[in-house]
Amino acid sequence: MAHLLQPDVIDFSAYMQETDTAHNVRSAADYADQVTDYFHGEELHRGCMLPWKKTHDKLGFLPGEVTLWGGMSGHGKSAILGQACTEFARTGKRVVIASMEMKPMITLARMCRQEYGRVPSVEAIQKFHAWTDGLIWIYDQQGAVKSAQMLAVLRYCVDVIKADHFVIDSLMKCGMAEDDYTAQKHFVDQLCAIAMDANMHIHLVAHSRKTKDEFTPPGKMDVKGTGSITDQVSNVITVCRNKKKEADASEGIYRGTDPDCLLICDKQRNGEWEGKIGLFFNPERMRFEETQGAGF
Repeated sequence: MAHLLQPDVIDFSAYMQETDTAHNVRSAADYADQVTDYFHGEELHRGCMLPWKKTHDKLGFLPGEVTLWGGMSGHGKSAILGQACTEFARTGKRVVIASMEMKPMITLARMCRQEYGRVPSVEAIQKFHAWTDGLIWIYDQQGAVKSAQMLAVLRYCVDVIKADHFVIDSLMKCGMAEDDYTAQKHFVDQLCAIAMDANMHIHLVAHSRKTKDEFTPPGKMDVKGTGSITDQVSNVITVCRNKKKEADASEGIYRGTDPDCLLICDKQRNGEWEGKIGLFFNPERMRFEETQGAGF
């Protein structure tokens, strides 16, 4: 079953020391094997894949990176990340989810539903928790947490769990005011340093400001907080519901072939692709599919 990291049980104080952001100076020859793997190694070059095949030749999540997941509240960021985390675990990666906006039971229930349907059987629930045992971990904290504590939890997960992916949902729950740009920049600097030092991938959820109307997708400059965050991270992905399609449906106009949601890649530092990918929402399973009607 998924393991809980409980603040009142685990002493994180030993992990409060800041990570040195200075880069070590090494000979270029030390990186010969890594450069070889970049061109000829499958996983190191492409990274971990999202669940949808049409993203596989476009987008990957490499070790040593931080990805910012933006989007307005209620547009599906957490649902998409939950689906992605299950996929990462399926490939044997250790995943830690720090969702300060939902209780662990709700997070895991949704992931179970995404796998097995609206009301999974007892056997399906037990199967999910059996195969994810040791692969999916949950930080049991609801509400805001101080940024130093969040970083300590992250370092603990690197040291003890050997985490490959760490999800922080969300930036605004990490004890910093929306206009405290200095603290936000320092926090993200620390995330980037930890990701590189530990050779792991960190996923940071950040809400976007409302655009001029609900039909206009937000961009990377619409992320709440300091604009430097999108410069610091490796990747910026925005999740955007198709509100135009929903509005038309309420008026009796159905646009079935139009996607329900867009994944918009505005930045991919170590990749060559930027663009949009359409997905279709499956309300029965609370998950997103590649094509309309798939998985129902």
